[in-house]
This record gives sequence, structure tokens and C-alpha cells, in this order.
Amino acid sequence: QVELTSHPRLAYRHTQFSKGFSTPKQSLSFKSEPSFCRYEKSKQPRSLAKGTNGTQKAFNLGDVVTDAAKILTEEERTKLEEQNKRLVTPFQALKLEQEARKHWDLFYKRNENRFFKDRHWTTREFSELLAGEDPAAAASSSPLAKPDNVERISVEKKLLEIGCGVGNLIFPLIEDGHRDYFIYACDLSPRAVELVQKHNLYDERYMKAFACDITTEEVFQTLPEASLDIVTLIFVLSAIHPEKFQSTVANIYRLLKPGGVVLFRDYGLYDMAQLRFKPGHKIAENFYMRQDGTRSYYFAEEEVSKLFCQTGFTVMVNSYIHRRTVNPKENIDVPRIFVQGKFLKPEQT
Repeated sequence: QVELTSHPRLAYRHTQFSKGFSTPKQSLSFKSEPSFCRYEKSKQPRSLAKGTNGTQKAFNLGDVVTDAAKILTEEERTKLEEQNKRLVTPFQALKLEQEARKHWDLFYKRNENRFFKDRHWTTREFSELLAGEDPAAAASSSPLAKPDNVERISVEKKLLEIGCGVGNLIFPLIEDGHRDYFIYACDLSPRAVELVQKHNLYDERYMKAFACDITTEEVFQTLPEASLDIVTLIFVLSAIHPEKFQSTVANIYRLLKPGGVVLFRDYGLYDMAQLRFKPGHKIAENFYMRQDGTRSYYFAEEEVSKLFCQTGFTVMVNSYIHRRTVNPKENIDVPRIFVQGKFLKPEQT
């Protein structure tokens, strides 16, 4: 049995600063839930057909967060309060949502594959990515060589990376010799998908990249329900409008086989990047606009657990993790806060 409870390190109780601010209908309209649910491995999954089907709302923005990621200093509290002096207008917030695909396409047009670093750390953090590995096969051939045995790569297990960008997760897996899954990779940006398909390691025999909006049912045009063993959701959900969190997780639930797992990492509450936003960038509580028009949300640990729990997942593990961004040449050494978790779709009984 696994049960998550509030951590004793209580920090600044994060109530909504802008009490006079009313978000537009197209923006954030969550209903408050009375309490957090329990997470047990024996818990039965809810039927999406009869239950959530993407309509349940997640965490009430502005709710008190009792398991804070850090203790805020007076200076940091002041920065958060300053952000509320000038908010993104409802018109601008709606336009950002309508043009989300455009902004990410422009991002990849400017940066191509130069912005994000390859994520070689994923196999250290998520051992599930190593499942079914054939050490002998991996050792007998160069990881950079394309396999000549089609049967070897016609594996039964399937992995989907949501928000694949230019392949910073999937190609390091291949470079490190992990060809244990047929890999699907999707992104909102067609330009990003095009860059993935042009990569020298891209091979349609064991991977398929495609553009889609994971918040809608568009993904089911490519993938059938209950067809995946693993879904990765790494620094992706934060880029989505909070009102669409639940429909996104519900779609993932439908895509996974019983016993399938979601591997999750995203920005945590009071991360350095959140504290650095100036007035004029805040859309709603913990939801911000970047200078390039892309957006970012900062999650509380309990919020993430609740989001997956109410969709029918079992929480295997979920916690804040603290890292540092270090660049000695530029004299940069800043703390980072992320939320990392694994969520299981229970076996049907």
C-alpha cells in the first residue's frame, strides 16, 4: 500500500494573491475539491467511459498548498506579490491559448535542435526505460548503427514520448543502446516533428513521430486505446493550459495498457524560473507567459498526485526533487525545483 500525506515542512501557505482578479471563462474555472484522495495500490481504476472522460477538473488554483517545495524568504514572497500588480489581460491570455501551436513552431524555427540538452539522465531516474533490455544484443553492436534485423526491432512493448521536441529523450535512448520499445513520439509543433524525422537516428522500422494536440482526441487517430506500456510526460504538462490538464491525463489513461506507467517530471512550485517572472507575465495562479509566447505552469506535489489519482491512476512515487543549474563560465549556480513521479494504470480485475 502507498499513501501520500502532507510533508511536515510547511512553508508559505500559498493563497491567491490577486483577490480582486477574476479569470476569463476561457481561462481557469476549476471547482474546488473538498480533500485530497488516498492513493493505494489496491485501488480500482475508474472507468473513463462512465466516469471522468476528461471533464473532471484538477486542482483549484489558489488553494492552500500544505506540502510546499521550499520555505520562501521575504524577498521571494515580495517577488510573487509584485507579479500580481500587472497581469496578462484576458484577451491576451485567450490569444496565447489559440496560438499555442504557432508559438512552439516559431520556437523550433529559431532554435532548431540547439536549445534543449539531450536527456541522458532519464534512464537513471526512470529504470522502467531499461525494462526488457537485451544486454548481449546491446553489447554486440554499436548503439549508433542501425539494426539489420527487422524482427529484433519489431518489439511488443511500446513507448510514447509526449512533447518530444527534437528528440532529446528518444535519441539518447537509442545512442545508449536501448531499443527495447517501439517508440512513438508526438509534439504539438509540426516543425519539431520534422526535425525529429530528419535526425540521422530516426528509423521508421522502430519509431514513428507525428504531430498532434494531446489535449484532444487527435492522438487516437494514430494510436489505439490500451496500446502503450510507457508514456513519458517530461516538462510537457506545464506548457498546457491548466484547464486542459485533466483531459490530457485522461487521454494518457486511455492510451495505456492495464499495468502501464506514466513517467513524469515538470517544474515545481517556487522554482527559480517562477520567482524570476516580472509583472506582466502572470496569466493565473502559478501559470505564466514567457517572452516568446510559450507558457509555463509550476506544480505542487499534491496537485500532481491528485490530478493522476482522480483519473484512476495509482501513485507509485511522487515528490519534489531539488537540483542545481551550474555554469562556471557564466558564474551561474541556481537551485531548481521539480516534481517527479511514476503513475500506474492498475490491472483490471
